[in-house]
Amino acid sequence: MKKYTVGIDFGTLSGRCLLTDVETGEEIATSVFEYPHQVMSDKLLDGTPLMIDWHLQHPQDYLDVLHFTIRDVMHQANISNKQVIGVGVDFTSCTMLPILKDGTPLCFLNEFKSVPNAYVKLWKHHSAQPWADKMTETAIRRGEKFIKRYGGKISSEWMFPKIWQTLEENPEVYEKADTFIEAADWIVMVLTGNLVRNTASAGAKACWHKKDGFPSKEYFKELDPRLENIIEEKFWGEVRSIGTRAGLLTQKAAELTGLLEGTPIATAHLDAHGATVGAKITEPGKMLIMMGTSSCHELMCSTEEMVPGICGYVEDGIVPGYYGYEAGQSCVGDHFAWFVENCLPASYKEEAKRQNKDIYSYLNILAAEKEVGETGLIALDWWNGNRSVLVDGNLSGMILGYTLLTKPEDIYRALIEATAFGTRKIVETFIEYHVPVDEIIIAGGIAEKNPFIMQIYADVTGRTIHIAGSKQNAALSSCIWAALAAGKENGGYDDIKEAADNMGNIKDVVYSPNWENKAAYDQLYKEYEVLHDYFGRGINPIMNNLKKRMNECRRNRKC
Repeated sequence: MKKYTVGIDFGTLSGRCLLTDVETGEEIATSVFEYPHQVMSDKLLDGTPLMIDWHLQHPQDYLDVLHFTIRDVMHQANISNKQVIGVGVDFTSCTMLPILKDGTPLCFLNEFKSVPNAYVKLWKHHSAQPWADKMTETAIRRGEKFIKRYGGKISSEWMFPKIWQTLEENPEVYEKADTFIEAADWIVMVLTGNLVRNTASAGAKACWHKKDGFPSKEYFKELDPRLENIIEEKFWGEVRSIGTRAGLLTQKAAELTGLLEGTPIATAHLDAHGATVGAKITEPGKMLIMMGTSSCHELMCSTEEMVPGICGYVEDGIVPGYYGYEAGQSCVGDHFAWFVENCLPASYKEEAKRQNKDIYSYLNILAAEKEVGETGLIALDWWNGNRSVLVDGNLSGMILGYTLLTKPEDIYRALIEATAFGTRKIVETFIEYHVPVDEIIIAGGIAEKNPFIMQIYADVTGRTIHIAGSKQNAALSSCIWAALAAGKENGGYDDIKEAADNMGNIKDVVYSPNWENKAAYDQLYKEYEVLHDYFGRGINPIMNNLKKRMNECRRNRKC
């Protein structure tokens, strides 16, 4: 009897479930569930307004993913739940929510349905920036060791700034919450009844260290006396390594999912951290870029290195036995979608339709006709802030060089180049601080569908670009971790390299640098670095000032 695992990738707009053959890695069935509530950025369901940089979600959407997609893939494959030997889960991060001890989200309670801080704060929720800044300032002033592991800055995307924001704005929510939890770990709690925090999320987003633990009580007390005992009171639970088993499926969860009670459930992981194995990456030197609405850059190293401006590193956070490093760009696919939805003339969409092409394919053709530098434009890709290496959610986008001759395809190409420059900045920073990057593998829909963008990345970085073989690389990786959680005795694996080699997938497609283009991009990159430092390192704080002014105007209008 064939054995299968289920991997569920909870993304920004949907949950994607994959059923995979454990022996061969063949992807048997896929099911996608679009979140009905999507991302709440302007208002809650009842009309309660939200300020700038609020991005919330409703946890019912995640439960619906479990209910609908798992049944769907088993139905498509016409298999019994007895053939599913394990389940793995990955999630965007830091995507967090306040819950009661039994796992009930606070936003499910009538008293908190109109309170934004009771909902899921999505990874790109950036309104906690003031608290992140205070955490950074205090850590530096106190000489806290942990701050060096995060490039010298705490991000507004992380756990404790978001919790502190809740305490400041809605202390009643903070008091009611028995704990604050990553959505990934909450899903595992729903499935197993166990509150298990995964090493990747705890280390990369909550300042945890395998040897040192969380920041000290003294540090939290100096931030706010009410936070002195936050770990014991609001952040309890075992931190468990990726690649372990979190527990077994409960009867209640079996009824929710259609799976067999007692099915092994893998400890959760970040969508990007755990996704290297889907592309057969289980060792240092190979960078995986998970490219979608944003990009996450994952890399392993045998040694512990302090790299300025990265999102942090976690021992055993990507593959057990190595230090896992993460960097990222907060706006990539979102970047291009913003342009198409808001700036593209109707005539372009009409012409693309006439040629029976999707709009991105049509723009690629036009933009590819330009030589490097011919657009006269250069851009900064900070439309949703900068995650690495500046770690500042208040930064914003910019395009320089407009003239009356500028065409939409020029802007589109400049935005692509900006994201490639941002990736090069990340790669070169890692290398400068002794974390080698020998090879780049890119996963995600853009890598699958857009050769034009992939070639620009190869030309800008000067590195060969490989493409992950699965359209659902994150979900495939979750299937692999599920097979490891199941163990060999249940038809799975005891070794992650063996599991990744058998179940992982990488395409034969390779994008090699065009060295003439590389030389031209080297010159443009110098200009990018000037703008990067001028606007991003405090020389000219105009972006932060404009963001403050925008928030004030919006606040006044909604008061």
